[in-house]
Amino acid sequence: MNSVAIVTGASSGIGKAAAIRLARDFSSIVLVAREADKLAQVAERAMKDGCDCLWLAMDLTSTSAASAVIQRTLERFSRIDALVNIAGAVPALDVFQMTDAQWNSGMELKFHAARRLAIHAWEALRAAKGSIVFISGNAADIPKASSAAVGAINAAIEALAKAFADRGIEDGIQVNSVSPGAILTGRRLGMLEKAAAEKNISLDDMKSSFLKQMRASRFGEPEDVAELLAFIVSPKARYMAGTVLRMDGGEVKSN
Repeated sequence: MNSVAIVTGASSGIGKAAAIRLARDFSSIVLVAREADKLAQVAERAMKDGCDCLWLAMDLTSTSAASAVIQRTLERFSRIDALVNIAGAVPALDVFQMTDAQWNSGMELKFHAARRLAIHAWEALRAAKGSIVFISGNAADIPKASSAAVGAINAAIEALAKAFADRGIEDGIQVNSVSPGAILTGRRLGMLEKAAAEKNISLDDMKSSFLKQMRASRFGEPEDVAELLAFIVSPKARYMAGTVLRMDGGEVKSN
């Protein structure tokens, strides 16, 4: 059956892994991120599974980008079955160091871009009885002064997802959010390398210290989250809505 998924942040990390994984389940994938060259490489990999790909190099902080993504998607494929909002690197800075511009930048990309995409895609998703997934993160439940915006914006995203889920019950659209823990993306690795240099210890020792602190046996991989995302937007998960699903190695103990 013809089916279309949009994945933002698709050029690297969790977004890249999700796009490649969803290419096995959907007939068409729309990849959105800023870097065209990286998107083209991801699209090439996704198309090996027989998936048709449209890649859009766009800055989602632009207020017009969301409507453009949805318009281009519908022009090409005429439908939308899933919207997976992954874009959004938030500065991990202390609450006393974050400037208004940095707060606004983090909110624009991770919160408002996802909100705009959901709104613009809503009618197409309603027609397809589709799914939306928002990505938050464990900092929503364990916020720290040293990375205040990460926790605050992630908590806001989970509340936003539940609000959309409430409306989705009426309109036949499934909405959930995913809260990853310490996933070893390129960005995470860079943070660990910086911390190791500041503490004058090896990267391996820094990794071990971090894992001990979060009480996990290993770091997660982007593919771990991608598999969860694939399940959430599959028919098997259709009865699940308004839920925050964790993929964090047990860092946050859920009820």
